[in-house]
Formats: sequence, structure tokens, C-alpha cells
Amino acid sequence: MSGRNGRELIVRVADLKVGGPEDVLVTIGLGSCIAILLHDATAQVGGLAHVLLPSPALSRREHNPAKCPQTAVPLLLEQMARVGASPRRITARLAGGASMFAALLAPGTVNMGERNVVASRNALMSHGIPLVAQDVGADYGRTVRFRVANGRVDIESVSHGTRLL
Repeated sequence: MSGRNGRELIVRVADLKVGGPEDVLVTIGLGSCIAILLHDATAQVGGLAHVLLPSPALSRREHNPAKCPQTAVPLLLEQMARVGASPRRITARLAGGASMFAALLAPGTVNMGERNVVASRNALMSHGIPLVAQDVGADYGRTVRFRVANGRVDIESVSHGTRLL
């Protein structure tokens, strides 16, 4: 599938992809999930992980490193390095982590979206990756389009339009 500015690579739930300057990494329908976007502007290499859970301990099935931030981030870094990215130049952005059903939670309950945001920030911090922008929380879903060549990230929402991250 092609986008206006390059080849669109769709990143599904509990998946990740790395792209080069001709690629647009896209993930659709982020609710409580988090999109972790890593970018090396100099090498024009980017990575996007659509993480589902804040911890591997919450997964009941097979081990999938893309499901959780603490395993997705090192895998993205490894795959990005293989195509020329340098860990010293990589920056991060986060999107998602919504509380889609906040009205149903008991007072004082930490929702899955918040837990995913915290786990993602911790994973980035543990690898020394600076977080330069984020669009997280609230109560609405998001779609992310990441143009690797220039690092442009568009966040789209039915209820909130499109914004640049």
C-alpha cells in the first residue's frame, strides 16, 4: 500500500516495524495501547511499536516481544541499528494510552492506558532515549502516521481532528 509520501507499513497490535526514508509507519485504532515511535533523524531510520500491555507478566499466551514496552524498545533499537541508526541519536515520541472506559473503573483504579504510558516511559528511560513529544491519555482513540524521512508524526482522532506531534 502506498501513501502520498511513500510506502505505508501498517503496524498492528502487538507488532513493530522499522522503516527508512521512503516509509510511512502507520498504526490504527490506538485506545489504551501505546505507539512507541523511535527516530534517528540523521540516518532517516524510524521504528514504531504498537504495545498492548505494560508488562510481559500480564500476557497469557506465547512470548511476543512487541506486546510490552520493556521488550519492544530493545528489539526496535536492535532492528534500527541493523539499518544504520545510532542509539546516541535516537529520540522517542509516545501516543495513545487512553482511558477508553474510565466511567466503568472504580475510583482510584489505575487504568490500563495509564499503566502503558508509565511502562513505556520507563522503558525509554532505561535505554537512555529522550522523550521529545507525547500525545497520551484522555478518553479517545488515535491513529498515527509517522513519516520516517522527516520525522513528521500526525495523530488523527475522530473526535479531535489531526494534530502534529
